[in-house]
Amino acid sequence: MAEKKSNTGVEFMDKLVSLCKRRGFIFQSSEIYGGLNGCWDYGPMGVELLNNLKSSWWKSMTYRDNVEGLDASILMHPRVWEASGHVENFTDPMVDCKECKARFREDQIDESSCGNRAYQGRKAVKCQLEGKFTSARQFNLMFKSYIGPLEESSAIVYLRPETAQGIYVNFHNVKDSTRQKVPFGIAQIGKAFRNEINTKNFLFRTREFEQMEMQFFVKPGSDMEWFSYWKEERRKWYLDLGMSADKIHFHEHEKLAHYASAAFDIEFEFPFGWGEIEGIHNRTGYDLGRHQEFSGKNLEYYDDEAKEKYIPFVIETSAGASRGCMAFLCNAFAEEEAPTGDGKVETRTVMKFHPKLAPVKAAILPLVRKDGMPEIGTKLYDELKNSFKVFYDESGTVGKRYRRMDEVGTPYCITIDSETLQNQTVTVRERDSMKQERIALDAVRAFLFEKLEM
Repeated sequence: MAEKKSNTGVEFMDKLVSLCKRRGFIFQSSEIYGGLNGCWDYGPMGVELLNNLKSSWWKSMTYRDNVEGLDASILMHPRVWEASGHVENFTDPMVDCKECKARFREDQIDESSCGNRAYQGRKAVKCQLEGKFTSARQFNLMFKSYIGPLEESSAIVYLRPETAQGIYVNFHNVKDSTRQKVPFGIAQIGKAFRNEINTKNFLFRTREFEQMEMQFFVKPGSDMEWFSYWKEERRKWYLDLGMSADKIHFHEHEKLAHYASAAFDIEFEFPFGWGEIEGIHNRTGYDLGRHQEFSGKNLEYYDDEAKEKYIPFVIETSAGASRGCMAFLCNAFAEEEAPTGDGKVETRTVMKFHPKLAPVKAAILPLVRKDGMPEIGTKLYDELKNSFKVFYDESGTVGKRYRRMDEVGTPYCITIDSETLQNQTVTVRERDSMKQERIALDAVRAFLFEKLEM
């Protein structure tokens, strides 16, 4: 098999987006009404992929003795966002085209094209230089809402733009209820919302997304040791799930946020270029210190062994579940020249997901709809469905069914054929190599447990 390498970034994304809709991974939100820009729905295959990704992250982060889980509310007291700096500083500079009325982030003009017909094909920066844009205004990225019947200032709340603040304000609640001692972490998966001026690149920049964040609380002075530890742990997680090593790298922040002493991004090489999928930050003692100041509550930690109090430093790992999902979709997508079995060669599209991420783990395929094969297939499906996400399909030629399962990344296809009727064995076809082997019908469940690492 030879992988085709001719796709440009645009062609690649067009093919991937088309497959995602056709095979039930990702749909445009509210599509029948024309869609809602920057919002996406996860279809039957997509939600399985996303849940598998989140489950893998959750197990890797919380199935250890020094990290606890949390699910904080999306709506929080508005003072939380004052303390975090989001009310005052969570803004982007915004400009408008005076003719086409399109809106742009000032720092992204050189990447965007203006919708002004007279300037079609030009980068927006040229229109700006010719005086077609307004001066910049600051635009807060938080979605604002109101609690109660009246839309007044005292009733303002915000849809959280990140999940980390729910962890910080629950620091003592988690510590006391679990009897954890520093160093320990709190992990959370949850929705966040940002009123982006310009959404772009499919799932990469959206207005509604999920974050997978862990805040690890450490004693000042030990922070860089823990920073290095989590930096390598997080890179290893992507590699363990099949991410190509040459597709990810660390990008060190040259300009640090005022609260940070070190910051790296894990970046993935998307078809449009390198983009962040996770950040690892040493946030020092800024966050707990700010919430102590604004709430008036003591958020210091008392160290029994050292007999001292201090504000813990925080090492943050912040991954985007949506961006991660897109990265793994891009990483898995392949077009290959493959034999058809009759001496010919055709191009097959295959999603080479790691088995832990694959939406469907195995497909049960009776060769024909007669001779008792569907009955055997149905019985096998019933035996497996409580342990694995499996799919039963008896429609079309077995070759076409293989191709359908390749396109959703199913690692194994199990075919019931005439030999099954004779000796109770089945054919197991592996997705990537397309090699086939025969195993006993009653050994299929154990085979899948072993191969899927479950």
